[in-house]
Amino acid sequence: MPTGSSPTGCDEPPDASAATPKYVAIITDGNGRWAQGRGLSVAEGHQAGADVVKARLRDAVRLGVRELTVYSFSTENWSRSAEEVTALMRMFHERILSETPELKAEGVRMRFIGRRDRVARALLEQMDWAEAETAHCTRITLFVAFDYGGRQEILDAAAQYSSGGEDAFRALLYAPDMHDPDVVIRTSGEERLSNFLLWQSAYSELVFAAELWPDFTAEAFERALGAFGQRARRFGGR
Repeated sequence: MPTGSSPTGCDEPPDASAATPKYVAIITDGNGRWAQGRGLSVAEGHQAGADVVKARLRDAVRLGVRELTVYSFSTENWSRSAEEVTALMRMFHERILSETPELKAEGVRMRFIGRRDRVARALLEQMDWAEAETAHCTRITLFVAFDYGGRQEILDAAAQYSSGGEDAFRALLYAPDMHDPDVVIRTSGEERLSNFLLWQSAYSELVFAAELWPDFTAEAFERALGAFGQRARRFGGR
């Protein structure tokens, strides 16, 4: 992590090369399979995955990424066992409480995107607190997609939309300030978006990595970002 933070801990990010994507989204897939392969509980797999999120966030700062969006809990994940969901909610509660001061000191602005009507009030209050605590940080923004589904986001926006075109519609999304990701990375060898950022990723480059998320090292991250620099982005033109 860069050192020499300002008194507020909210430094500007380092300059990025033209080939480095500034806006990156990751489907952090494979925690359960990683744990199963090691004879561990699924909860231990999620804890390992959360550690990797923090490590790759620091790499993102080093590499000049301005926004990092991670898919942490989807609208479909409620269908998992009650034991796994409970463990996930406990982990989110503990991690937000313990890691927000650290992330603030490192200049990370936190934002949570997704539904807010199915999460326990205590956890919602912690999410609001984390966002308020880090609101003025500018080194990088970490968007955490929590109880998030791309179709639901579009439906929620459509229910409020009357007219005005794409800009007016975008203003009704969960995070209108989020830039469209330059690249969407998915780990674990699966090659699909799984209802993630469907509106925002219309022209994103897609990179599929074989590693399970807890095995997704700094080197693997750099390879994925490097693949972006090899692509020619035309946005429908020649």
